[in-house]
Amino acid sequence: MSKNDNKGTAVVTGASSGIGAVYADRLAGQGYDLVLVARRADRLQALAEKLRHDHGRNVSVISADLSDDGDVRRVEQSISADETVTLLVNNAGLGGQAVVATADADAAERMIKVNVVALTRLTRAVLPGLLARNRGGIVNIASVLAFDTSFGGIYSGTKAYVVNFTEALHREVAGTGVTVQVVLAGATRTDFWELSGGDIDQLPKEIVMTADDMVDAALVGLARGEAVTVPALADTGKLDTFLGARQAFYGSLHADKPAPRYAA
Repeated sequence: MSKNDNKGTAVVTGASSGIGAVYADRLAGQGYDLVLVARRADRLQALAEKLRHDHGRNVSVISADLSDDGDVRRVEQSISADETVTLLVNNAGLGGQAVVATADADAAERMIKVNVVALTRLTRAVLPGLLARNRGGIVNIASVLAFDTSFGGIYSGTKAYVVNFTEALHREVAGTGVTVQVVLAGATRTDFWELSGGDIDQLPKEIVMTADDMVDAALVGLARGEAVTVPALADTGKLDTFLGARQAFYGSLHADKPAPRYAA
């Protein structure tokens, strides 16, 4: 890939390790320059240097804690002013806090700020520019746990938001040159689990995917224009059935009178 193949700049959050680092590598290989965002400055700098060496791309870093309001605004200002940005990958996320009654309230708030607030604000920061240039895309990393509360209501709730937000955004940009994708990742072997206080080795190995495989599948889905990508789902008809049933269910939720079962 030569510099003449530049596809613009991809912003990747949570880029210092795991899924974010794989996205950074793959996108650099596809011809993107990069802006890498994460808390761990030393890891970011090391990754940036490796990507510059391996792919010959321009790579800049922003060390930021996306649970901090000031840091989020600093990232917003930087990426909204960058007219070369053509892709945003909202990958940064926090997990844990499975039981609401015993959850650390501050930790739960940090999770919501990273998983929901920062994702929303950064999307809002780049979207006007993408639409004005009629080019680019937004990728939001959600989780299959958006549809399963077994990992805890706080985490699954944040990921359900990401799914709904992205689906609505996909409709909003329909007919433009901007693409929007939500990725429903399953159990993926990264340090996310350790940082969240979990142990991925307790899961059956046949349901645990590598970060490389997850990202490679998601990028194929992005190239195909998928609005919803589920890397582990073999039968896409199941997704169509689910989404169709959900829409049909929604259509039955409106009436001018309460249902008879609620009659006094």
